[in-house]
Amino acid sequence: MWRKIALGFIVVPLAVVLIALAVANRKPAQLTLDPFGALDPTIGIEAPLFLLLLGAFACGLIVGGIATWFTQGKWRRMAREETRQARDWRRQVDRLEKELEGLDSTRVRARLPAD
Repeated sequence: MWRKIALGFIVVPLAVVLIALAVANRKPAQLTLDPFGALDPTIGIEAPLFLLLLGAFACGLIVGGIATWFTQGKWRRMAREETRQARDWRRQVDRLEKELEGLDSTRVRARLPAD
């Protein structure tokens, strides 16, 4: 319930801001990718300004996500190792419990009087 409310407080204002940005910046803008030929660009894109801004935002999200993924690699590796250790410990506990049950059953049989 709280998650939906929080999401509504974040997504709805963000959508309003993005729609306002798109409406206010509809005129085409030139994005020049040639730093030396600014007057006569050979490599460039002409698109509405809001598309260029949203594209830059999306590129930033992707680059930031990739950088975060690489920096968290050691924590994922540690989690895999600890998961593997926990699985090994569980197997050992199961094996020891079975051995203990086997020992208990042989002790019970040894205590029973012979018929």
